[in-house]
Amino acid sequence: MSGIFGTTTSSATTNSVGDLKSDVALSDPPTDSISDLSFSPAPNGPDYLAVASWDNKVRIYEIAQNGQSQGRHAYEHAQPVLNCDFSKDGTKVASASADKNIKVCDLASQQDIVIGAHEQPARTCRFFESGGAAMIVSGSWDKTVKYWDLRQQGQAAATVSCQERVYTMDVKDNLCVVGTADRYLNVIDLRNPSKFYKTLQSPLKWQTRVVSCFTDSAGFALGSIEGRCAIQYVEDKDSSSNFSFKCHRDPAVNNVVNVHAVNDISFHPVHGTFSTAGSDGTFHFWDKDAKHRLKGYPNVGGSITATTFSKTGSIFAYAVSYDWSKGYQHNTQSYPIKVMLHPVTNDECKPRPSMKKR
Repeated sequence: MSGIFGTTTSSATTNSVGDLKSDVALSDPPTDSISDLSFSPAPNGPDYLAVASWDNKVRIYEIAQNGQSQGRHAYEHAQPVLNCDFSKDGTKVASASADKNIKVCDLASQQDIVIGAHEQPARTCRFFESGGAAMIVSGSWDKTVKYWDLRQQGQAAATVSCQERVYTMDVKDNLCVVGTADRYLNVIDLRNPSKFYKTLQSPLKWQTRVVSCFTDSAGFALGSIEGRCAIQYVEDKDSSSNFSFKCHRDPAVNNVVNVHAVNDISFHPVHGTFSTAGSDGTFHFWDKDAKHRLKGYPNVGGSITATTFSKTGSIFAYAVSYDWSKGYQHNTQSYPIKVMLHPVTNDECKPRPSMKKR
């Protein structure tokens, strides 16, 4: 089922090419590559954006309606921060770092504490709710997934061993999906968090770069280093439900196609459509149900390393910075480091009417 979305080059009409002219840069961005972005999902109050960076910091910004931004707080790890996530009520930010620690920052008091630690760099962390209490799940290169209760500092509530190093993880409602080295995908039901509900091998042939849960938590999308994305449902439906497609590839020149890593995938919180962003410096919006590309955008001038939608889906934030895909020699002083805020217009992320409906 690969190539299901068709070619994204020759068939692109002006209607399917998006516009970047209204995009606004975040003020005072990090000083090194940006690893992750997280908007506060709290239904009330302003839009807060957390930005994790290789400069060892997590910065929290307030974004105004007009896209103007202001730094509100920053806290630090001892080594690069690889992941960050807002709590559901928007009062706390969790972060995972190469210093092996999982930190939680309380925004009201601006205090941050180490909630727990792994034995190797902590790659990823997510908040979830368990019995009305806020919990954190984290994944590490020590090949474990650990659970942390905010009321019990330092001691993991549970630990699950994985087959390999954890590269990526996402949570939506009771669904947690963990992607590891060697292309393993572990599905966890957070109501029974100490064991895997299901384990599968990635349908993509190359290393998993990112997993992202559907907004309805029925499944997840994953991206690989080889310019390919897969749609996977947790419960097996009919065979056409799960499929993969090519993306983030240059047009062929002399029968040679340059492929680029899919660095991040974000789902629109209202429409359930999703974005892919890659090493090629482009992002695209897709409709998985209609199997259709909604919009593609021009090159932004550098690799896109992280993306996220605001709680209403009205802002799409994307980070432009070096992603190390071409080795250290390409990380020059002039390489851009910025976060751009893209105002999402009505039609950009709206699903298309499906042709399949009878």
